[in-house]
Parts: sequence; structure tokens; C-alpha cells
Amino acid sequence: MREPDLKLRLKVLLIEALDLEDISPEEIPDGEPLMASGLGLDSIDALELVVRLEKEFGFKIKNSEEARQALVNIDSLAAFIESKMAETAAN
Repeated sequence: MREPDLKLRLKVLLIEALDLEDISPEEIPDGEPLMASGLGLDSIDALELVVRLEKEFGFKIKNSEEARQALVNIDSLAAFIESKMAETAAN
């Protein structure tokens, strides 16, 4: 999967998972923080997103620290998912 396609897929997933009705994928900058000052997601949103990501991509996020690092922004989330998919493919 090409990275831009993955980022768009993540933005759509984010909007659907969290019922963000007033925003389109194009309005979410790749480098904007997802939590607090950026999109303003809270810990409940993060948990819902983690569950949805695990279901969508078929891997587990090991702990809250791994989730925190992955959920910085769309760029970090895409890199995290690509690394998890590479790990899965290697095993």
C-alpha cells in the first residue's frame, strides 16, 4: 500500500470511528497533533481509535506507551502501521 493511500484511509477511519461529522479527510493535516491542541481528541477517543485500528489492521497495540507514540499525528500513525504490517509480513 502506498503511504498517501494509507494516510487517507487513516483519516477516513478516524472520522468514522469518532463520528467527526464536521470535518473531511482533506481538512486533517498529516502533521497536526491528534490529541489535545490539535484535533482535540481525549483518552476515550484514543481508546476507541486503538480498538478500531486493531480491528481494521489485524494487530494489537501492546500498551499505552506504544499507543501514545503512534497517535501523535497522521504521519506517526501511518509509520506505525507500516512497521506493524512489515513485522507481520516478516513472520
